Formats: sequence, structure tokens, C-alpha cells
Amino acid sequence: MIRSELIQKIADENPHLFQRDVEKIVNTIFEEITNAMARGDRVELRGFGAFSVKKRDARIGRNPRTGETVPVDEKFVPFFKTGKLLRDRLNGK
Repeated sequence: MIRSELIQKIADENPHLFQRDVEKIVNTIFEEITNAMARGDRVELRGFGAFSVKKRDARIGRNPRTGETVPVDEKFVPFFKTGKLLRDRLNGK
């Protein structure tokens, strides 16, 4: 499902809301999750999962084209851990 499909589904299920308002709500939620992760905070949605940021240390990598070793800087990457309810639902429990 893509963002526009999510917005349309929420708007269809809530006819008392204007689609432009639903779009603002969805965009605000995603923006807040992104901002929290950019600050290094953890975002937990009960029953769904938790978004967090993990640090990858600097290391020596290899250029696959030339085989030459290259330094790779440390970086931060997004990480998602599913919640128990979502995991159970995916596994048919």
C-alpha cells in the first residue's frame, strides 16, 4: 500500500472527513515519525511495531567492481521491529 492508497482508504471509511484533511493527518503522522527518528528517538505504535535508529560503525569495505578496499564511514540507519500483535497476525495466530 502506498501513501495515496492509505489516504483514500481512510477517507472512504470516514465520510465525515474531507480528503484534504485526511491527507494532512497522514502527512503529519509520517513527518512526526521522521522528525523523532532524526532526533534519535524511538517511535512505538502499540500492536504494530517500533521504529528506531541504529548506528553502524565505520568499517573497511570493498568496491565490488575493482576489488579495492575502501573506508566506509559510520552511519545511522532506520530499524523497524514488529509488535507482537502484528507478528501473530502475520503468522495466523
